[in-house]
Amino acid sequence: MDYLQFFGWGTWGTCRKLRASLSEKNVNFIERDFFKDRFTELELQQLIGSYPVSEVFSNRSPSFKKLNIELDSLTEDDMVKLMLEEPRLIKRPLIRYGDQLIIGNKKTEIDELIKS
Repeated sequence: MDYLQFFGWGTWGTCRKLRASLSEKNVNFIERDFFKDRFTELELQQLIGSYPVSEVFSNRSPSFKKLNIELDSLTEDDMVKLMLEEPRLIKRPLIRYGDQLIIGNKKTEIDELIKS
């Protein structure tokens, strides 16, 4: 049986609000703060699955801007390595249910997932 997995940053406001919303709706989920419990390369690649790595990579993050790297110069492997080194480069929250991955706080998609 599939279960809802919630990946985020415990102190980040959007993650706190979403966690509270899931709890209020009595949704059972497993949570992982990937700042405290960092992903291995295999875990991150499995989480991303068939989705383009660029959808999970937070290129608008101040952490990325500080690197002074052109996004177009990065391969998917480069992005994965950077996300492993700096978790702020991973968009959050991430919600995994079965093969479905919701990237970011997409309320409509999350609500539809909960209803199913």
